[in-house]
Amino acid sequence: MTERKLAAFLPDLGGKRVMIVEDEYLLAADLARFLDQAGALVIGPFPTVHEALDHLSLDPTPDFAMLDVNLRGDMVFAVADFLIAAGIPFLFITGYDTGVLPPAYAAMPRLEKPIDL
Repeated sequence: MTERKLAAFLPDLGGKRVMIVEDEYLLAADLARFLDQAGALVIGPFPTVHEALDHLSLDPTPDFAMLDVNLRGDMVFAVADFLIAAGIPFLFITGYDTGVLPPAYAAMPRLEKPIDL
């Protein structure tokens, strides 16, 4: 599919700052490319909770975030809590079903892996 045809199927994210917190390199790269093509300004990707929180402590201004639930064995909930407190919307990226998420996060939007961009 050509770039022009592809653009017709992409959402318009012109100028929106979207943070990616994902430890799977290929998925993170695919998400970043997809968001970039939709006009978003991609922040990250960050492969660990620590790196994501470090960035947010310096620049807590994404318009939206996409969070992998399990980052190399660490759950991403500290990042989710920061975003909730800051009023920044996000969704989870996960292979887990809703029952595995703590009740506080069960109603959050999520993309199920594998993701079909």
